[in-house]
Amino acid sequence: MYNQTSFDIIGVGCSTVDDILYVDAYPEADAKTRVDRQERHCGGLTAVALIAASRFGARCAYAGTLGTDAQSDFIAASLAAEGIDIALAPRRDDAAPIHSRIVVDTTHNTRNIFFAPGEHIGPSETLDETAIRRARVLFIDHYGGEATVRAARIAREANVPVIADIERADAPVFDEILRLTSHLIVSAGFALRLTGARSPEDAAVRLAADGKDVVVVTHGKHGGIAIVNGEPVARAYPAFPVTVVDTTGCGDVFHGAYAAGVAAGFDIDVRLRYASAAAAIKASRTGSKNGIPTLAEVRAFLAV
Repeated sequence: MYNQTSFDIIGVGCSTVDDILYVDAYPEADAKTRVDRQERHCGGLTAVALIAASRFGARCAYAGTLGTDAQSDFIAASLAAEGIDIALAPRRDDAAPIHSRIVVDTTHNTRNIFFAPGEHIGPSETLDETAIRRARVLFIDHYGGEATVRAARIAREANVPVIADIERADAPVFDEILRLTSHLIVSAGFALRLTGARSPEDAAVRLAADGKDVVVVTHGKHGGIAIVNGEPVARAYPAFPVTVVDTTGCGDVFHGAYAAGVAAGFDIDVRLRYASAAAAIKASRTGSKNGIPTLAEVRAFLAV
């Protein structure tokens, strides 16, 4: 039972177990390749965003469904070690997290992700309404179907910002999840495919047309643009040059840093600058979890 504790951010989306293999170069077909190093991390759109937000000082809770298997135990322990409350995360015998195998090419700084879909990902249909209404931010992704829609509706009715990390337009009830999102952050590639626009700027304008508070279109090393409260001109924000080591989770880190900024009441330009810097720092480090910076590290990075 929810104990009336309020959180800065409640995340209801997916978590994954990421087994990361580091190789000199991604192999051609039918080849053998030596693995230089391998690591296991807690990953996933929402889980990594919450870890990033927690390292920024936000009080976070994970409310996605977990199983009773060893991989779910790994995720629960990883989140708890980051100070993320897991009391709202139900455990089901028939649930299982996504399991990803990620191959990182350390010569060309690329990665390929192979994932096995999980079971019953997303929040419970009975997630406590009071918990959602008392939060500063609800964080969702494209998983969870009707249960995610229910959580987002409750948040919007209570004027709680809904921040979304969406990568698939074919997800169940995608249109409703998109409509209920008040802060949408998507990659340029996805934004262009979704809207049919010819430029990230045009895509952002189209995505903001339904009255979203903020639409951010990220564009990797090119930085990105944002439409704020329907402003006619997009705001550009920079990317920060770093030596890229591993881009796994960079987008999720951006989302988490941005969500922490919303919860803390940061100005939009500060949110974008901090989120861009956090993603850049992550790209310069290995691992989907270990490379996530703290707020102090981001501020020190920006001060140089």
